[in-house]
Amino acid sequence: MTVESVPVLDLRQDVALLTAAIMDINSVSGNETALADAVENGLRAIPGLEIVRDGDAIVARTNLGRPERVILAGHLDTVPLPVTEGARGTVPSTWVSGVPGSGVLYGRGATDMKGGVAVQLALAATMFDGGAEPAKDVTFVFYDHEEVEAEKSGLGRLVRNYPELLHGDFAILLEPTNGTVEGGCNGTMRFEATTVGEAAHSARAWMGHNAIHDAAPILARLAAYEPQTINVDGLDYRESLNAVKIHGGTAGNVIPDRCVVEINYRFAPDKNVEQAEAHVRELLAGFDVARTDAAAGARPGLNHPAAASFVAAVGAEPKPKYGWTDVARFSELGVPAVNFGPGDALLAHKDNEHVDADAIRECFRALRLWLAD
Repeated sequence: MTVESVPVLDLRQDVALLTAAIMDINSVSGNETALADAVENGLRAIPGLEIVRDGDAIVARTNLGRPERVILAGHLDTVPLPVTEGARGTVPSTWVSGVPGSGVLYGRGATDMKGGVAVQLALAATMFDGGAEPAKDVTFVFYDHEEVEAEKSGLGRLVRNYPELLHGDFAILLEPTNGTVEGGCNGTMRFEATTVGEAAHSARAWMGHNAIHDAAPILARLAAYEPQTINVDGLDYRESLNAVKIHGGTAGNVIPDRCVVEINYRFAPDKNVEQAEAHVRELLAGFDVARTDAAAGARPGLNHPAAASFVAAVGAEPKPKYGWTDVARFSELGVPAVNFGPGDALLAHKDNEHVDADAIRECFRALRLWLAD
């Protein structure tokens, strides 16, 4: 991409208008370069920032010698655009009022998470305004490939290549939380439970053994399972254990000789991966069970002084994060982390993805005041 073709972002415009400008740069996972270029160029125009780029991930840091360093992180990519004709959650963005900056903003990434990215950039651009420096050193992290398989994660790549840049006392991931602090996150893991039979012609079924029928006890145990709600550091995390896919059989006239039930377990952050796996294996004892994927959760860390001061500044009662987010990566680095950002997470990835302009402005206001305190 030539310099002339790099989109230009005005980081000092109203943060809701900045959100729309960021959304208008298509950045479906694997296509983040144009937005990464625009973000990097905008950050390089701000004096006093140390900037490092790794692929399509960018880290920008103040070095003011403050006793406390806060990390603000967000991913640049989105899920693919909607395929439904007439869907509003696409690119470019649209204002339902017809007046830019007013009311509700529709488009891909409105909640997940271009509003959060816009808040990061606006904070970076304005934190030295008024002649006052922020009371905390700040590390801004923008990264690629969050919405795809974990091995492609731009944040994971930064952890491997530049771990020293991710040192901090406290981290905030600007995922959508409706402006409420959501502490930590559940862990997640996937399994395949396999049953094996013997193929035969369905007209002579007694000559074989039906592997799909043998999967019935697996489904029965999962259906009867009562998930727990576990209190971790003052927050109640709801668990879930479910069959999410089943496949087997080869043809309509063949007794199936193999069946695989795919299972997803969302577990509270009181458990590590090994403990969570042991729990599932105990439930499905006697069956051939293989773990195919796993990611540890993160404890809320709300007892850390920086976290406590942030919760107090936001003012709302903190909640648990049921889904997995990259706060878990910071937790693995020993950095307490929470989720806090504009927009409703239930709208993420939907064909009508949208965010209220004032929610973005309120998120920006809350963070700016806290960083200056």
